[in-house]
Amino acid sequence: MKQEVRFCTAPDGVRLAYAVHGRGPPLVRVATWLTHLALDWESPVWRHWLEGLGQRHTVVRYDERGCGLSDARVGEPSLETWVADLETVVEASSFELFVLLGISQGAAIAVAYAALHPERVSDLVLYGGYTRGRKLRGELAEEQGLIAAIRAGWSAPNPAFRRVFSTLFMPHGTAEQKSWYEDLLQSTTSAANAARLFDARGALDVTRLAPQVRARTLVAHARNERAVPAEEAMRLAALIPGANLVLLDSENHILLSDEPAWQEFLSELDRFLGTGAPREPAAGVAELSPRELEVLELVASGLTNEAIADRLCLSVRTVERHLSNIYAKLRVSGKVGRAAAAARFARLGEHAPPSAR
Repeated sequence: MKQEVRFCTAPDGVRLAYAVHGRGPPLVRVATWLTHLALDWESPVWRHWLEGLGQRHTVVRYDERGCGLSDARVGEPSLETWVADLETVVEASSFELFVLLGISQGAAIAVAYAALHPERVSDLVLYGGYTRGRKLRGELAEEQGLIAAIRAGWSAPNPAFRRVFSTLFMPHGTAEQKSWYEDLLQSTTSAANAARLFDARGALDVTRLAPQVRARTLVAHARNERAVPAEEAMRLAALIPGANLVLLDSENHILLSDEPAWQEFLSELDRFLGTGAPREPAAGVAELSPRELEVLELVASGLTNEAIADRLCLSVRTVERHLSNIYAKLRVSGKVGRAAAAARFARLGEHAPPSAR
């Protein structure tokens, strides 16, 4: 599995790095504190996440402003800024309809985006998330202590201060995993940026936006983790209409590859999105021409008509004609029909003809 790193520019001029990997229906992962597209790819902490998601989806993820391969300039970190960054990455990826994944504080940003852009989000998956930052849920003293640890020892050779975060986020991590994460924190951004971003996250609040979400929503959370209390997940699930809540048996905020909760999370994800269902030939697909199969594959990857036209060197009008034929053969129609057609292609699996793989 390989990733392709690309760049786009936010409305305020900050350059954002994003990466694409995997195959299948599109999934966009909201940026978290802190990531590095290149280092995460080989890490013992995030690699299994990337592989697990990439086996099921075409995954887009990005480094937030001030971190990793994105510009070091932070600008004005706020919910509005982070949502605008997500909007920028989505437009650059050319995905029209996609699963949105929000992890940790990225869940709040995902909720805001889903509420503002209901036409773009087919399904919303939130893990380890919350509606209110630490400052708003009675954890101000802890928030100030963590920021003090950042300022005191972020750049020090001794990782003692950074170990506060590796212990908080994965108390049952191995020595290798904790050491890697501590090095990542130092490598991905400066102490000033880390403190500023962490402080801004403490004031996040999407309590009023959560009830406006219309996408099917899965809220998953480690039952006994300490970074974000499970009560916050319950509150999040209660605010989003019809949300499904799953509590996992773990004390790790970042689920690790060798714990049962990780496999349970993947199983719940498959069950919710339908990615783990037995694959069988989709009705009507056998009637499609090789070119129609190509178009349908790109639709399933989340590309817009314009992006499909560019990829296949066709006019947009020709793409639209192919789609009309596809919808007629699959007996679907309208915007919902586009999603249904993409889902049928995704269910082809090993039964798909060679031209559709």
